[in-house]
Amino acid sequence: MAITKEAIAAARAAATQVGPCAVAARYRRALGKLEIEFDNSVTLAVPTSLIQGLAGASAADLGKIEITPAGWGLHFPRLDVDVYVPALFEGIYGSKAWMKQAASVAGSTRSAAKSAAARANGKKGGRPRKIQEEVHA
Repeated sequence: MAITKEAIAAARAAATQVGPCAVAARYRRALGKLEIEFDNSVTLAVPTSLIQGLAGASAADLGKIEITPAGWGLHFPRLDVDVYVPALFEGIYGSKAWMKQAASVAGSTRSAAKSAAARANGKKGGRPRKIQEEVHA
């Protein structure tokens, strides 16, 4: 039995969806962003430098994008990278381990503004000490 385009369209219509589906995706080289259009007319743009597996990739590799049939995933065949689209809405750009590592790098960033804020906080007495509460039984 052959699967027709009509059968696929009917199956998609019958499926219950947990959110909007991607209908188009492209890499915007000038912005350095992955731009995704959804079936609800929303467009989401995320810097590729934030997405696991896409940081540092060439424009040619980022330019070839396949959308999964359900519209919940993007596949970059030249990089062999898959991106789960609903996670992008939640600000999840990779695995838990990768996100933890990315956060630790961001937290250790040094700048003049961050140093000035730390000095100003120190003049106010610094970070409040943790107080252990006594437990009475």
